[in-house]
Amino acid sequence: MNDVASSGAAVQLTLLEAVSDALGLAIFVCDRNDELIFASKPIQQFYPVEDRLLARGTRLRDFLGAVFDLGVRSGTVTEHSRRRVNRDEWISERVSLHWRERYEVVERIARQRWINVRKRRLANGLCVVSLTDVSEQKKKEERIQLDLERMEMTEGILDGLPNPVCVKDRSLHYIGVNKAFCDLHGMTADQILGRSVWDLIEPDLAEKFEKSDRMVLETGREYSLPEQVVRANGDDCWLVTHKFRVGDAQRGLLVTCMNDVTDVVVGYDEGAIPAEMAQGLAVRNFAAFEPAQNCHDPYRALDLHFLAQTAQEPVTEAAATALAGRILVMTPDALVEVHLLSVLSRLGHDACALRSGLEMTAFLDAIREANLSLDLVLLHPALGDLKATLEKADGPPALTVDPSWAEETLATKVQALLSAREAAAGPHMAGEPAGILQSPADWDIVLPETERPTSDIDVLVAEDNEINQFVFSQILEGLGLSYRIAANGEEAVRLWQQLHPQLVFMDVSMPVMNGFDATRAIRAAESGMPFRTPIVAVTTQALDIDLEHAKAAGMDDHIVKPISPDMIERVRNRYLPESADHCQHR
Repeated sequence: MNDVASSGAAVQLTLLEAVSDALGLAIFVCDRNDELIFASKPIQQFYPVEDRLLARGTRLRDFLGAVFDLGVRSGTVTEHSRRRVNRDEWISERVSLHWRERYEVVERIARQRWINVRKRRLANGLCVVSLTDVSEQKKKEERIQLDLERMEMTEGILDGLPNPVCVKDRSLHYIGVNKAFCDLHGMTADQILGRSVWDLIEPDLAEKFEKSDRMVLETGREYSLPEQVVRANGDDCWLVTHKFRVGDAQRGLLVTCMNDVTDVVVGYDEGAIPAEMAQGLAVRNFAAFEPAQNCHDPYRALDLHFLAQTAQEPVTEAAATALAGRILVMTPDALVEVHLLSVLSRLGHDACALRSGLEMTAFLDAIREANLSLDLVLLHPALGDLKATLEKADGPPALTVDPSWAEETLATKVQALLSAREAAAGPHMAGEPAGILQSPADWDIVLPETERPTSDIDVLVAEDNEINQFVFSQILEGLGLSYRIAANGEEAVRLWQQLHPQLVFMDVSMPVMNGFDATRAIRAAESGMPFRTPIVAVTTQALDIDLEHAKAAGMDDHIVKPISPDMIERVRNRYLPESADHCQHR
């Protein structure tokens, strides 16, 4: 064996240093003995260590120890940490990261400084590490995140105000409205935004309002006027409207705030406030208010459903009773189950769902013992053979359902069977219990126990972003975990049914079906099963409202993008301890 460096080694190192300087990269290379064989000068921009610690032959542990002592060590945020970081533990952890085949992470090394660390262990044992300053990018992301949070908070405050508020741009189109303003007009925000006052009210009033709007925008002087408005629901409302400009004359916005003084004008309800206070507040001076827009549309306010019902012939009591029934849905498909239960609920039926013939038999026995009746069973085509089982057991009629049926088709076929059953059986006995069909979890039923299906993969990832898909795959491969990636929530539910993963990472924002709905579908499919798949929400920000939605949907934990190996390892160790032990002993 010849340990002498080749004649071109010095040329290669010189070339590597020239490339790192040209690209502005900080690079150092370690051999298989964890000793430095090359370190570029820009490293000292991140870690101001002594020159001798960057010399060839320096042990990696000595270099990391000097970084720790400087207090700019990556991977720790000292101002937020209450636990004192142990020096030897930190060095050992960083050395272990150098022995990963691939490793990339954005780390904070100071209060306002972040670096992107990329590591690659080559087949010959060499470890190449590059460092890039991404502080400006992180600061920009934090500013954007802060602006989004402030925007959401501002919108929440405006929607909580009892007084109507709207904002118009230079062309006098609505660009912002709160809930009270929408309620005044009886419209949604989407129906108002982008339109002008000419689209909402009569032309003569629109011309009057536009004149005052342009005066405020051009001069910057505030404008106030008491007005009487008729709400969309027909109620009279007395307002004091204030208009003012925000910004300069070239880029200003027009803000209109309508203070509701109806209680002051017409007086308070008797007993609502002390009599002496009411006498001072009940102005009752209608002459001070000018007529303004009338948002009430008598035709739109008519209850057309009520008019249509009164024009029909009277419906008999027996026919009305036949409109609703107690229905059992049998399907192995979670998406079909959620769809059918939703449709049946809208049609006024009591419905629940089961998965197998054994569960159905136990359920039918239980409702017979409770002296309840079942009107109809809807069967998925995959469970069509259960129709013979129902006929043999003298059970309720069964209908094989095509999942592609429209809601109207399903309603017609269900109604026909329920009507036929009603005609054959006659009216219900007066003393028959009128119980509501409940889910199997609400019954005292011992359904057949089944073991958890064998898992084909360790992890299922639901993520639509291709970059995040790649990051997940690199981290999971590095941890030795088998995985599959779904591009939307619907595909995630399907792969969960097929592969039975031990853990699911669920992005909450995806096309076709979002992560919350996909989680609900999985939890609905698990009802009655003796196992539960851990589902971890993947969010872009840790807002309380997102976490509340995740918990309500049935998610067990959450992580925040951008994801890192440490996050995935933490989740793996919590929910897949056997896999973690296997990796440690391997």
